[in-house]
Amino acid sequence: MRHVLTSLLALHWALVFALLAFICIDGSRGVSAALGMLGVTVQSPGLADLENAIVVAPLATALMVVAVLFCWAFVETLISTMSLDAADSVMRIAFISAFGLLSVILVGGAAQGINGLFMVIAIQMAALLASYVAMLAERRSTSPATVPGKGETRAAHVMAKGAAHDSLLSRISGRPDTNRKDGR
Repeated sequence: MRHVLTSLLALHWALVFALLAFICIDGSRGVSAALGMLGVTVQSPGLADLENAIVVAPLATALMVVAVLFCWAFVETLISTMSLDAADSVMRIAFISAFGLLSVILVGGAAQGINGLFMVIAIQMAALLASYVAMLAERRSTSPATVPGKGETRAAHVMAKGAAHDSLLSRISGRPDTNRKDGR
């Protein structure tokens, strides 16, 4: 079964981070416009360093890397129909990268003294977390019946061997099986 919500959310976040990266790269606006896209108004004249190439290039590159990771996760969810292990690992890496990047933006913005950045980044992180939980819920709701794990299989195997051993010993000795629960 196709994971529609997972695919759409991965595509959504890929587009969001790619759009932010392209707005950052734009020479006339830079990081201030990207922060404005998120909802932060940067009006302090002391923040002229935000359009510097030393700030813009790494931030735009990091935003594009996260966008590519979400795009890769989108493609993985479309390609893999039976096993989503590869898509899950790529999705996990994409979300971890997005959380890390938003954390770096928050720390950098706090160091620059940008007001209102904390609430905007907190909302973005909450949206990322909600998306991740929704993807996990969709994956678990469409997964087939639970296959017993190795620990459960091992315990059942040991119990079956013990019962067979007890039965064999009772047959060899000629005594009735004393371990029966039904009393026969």
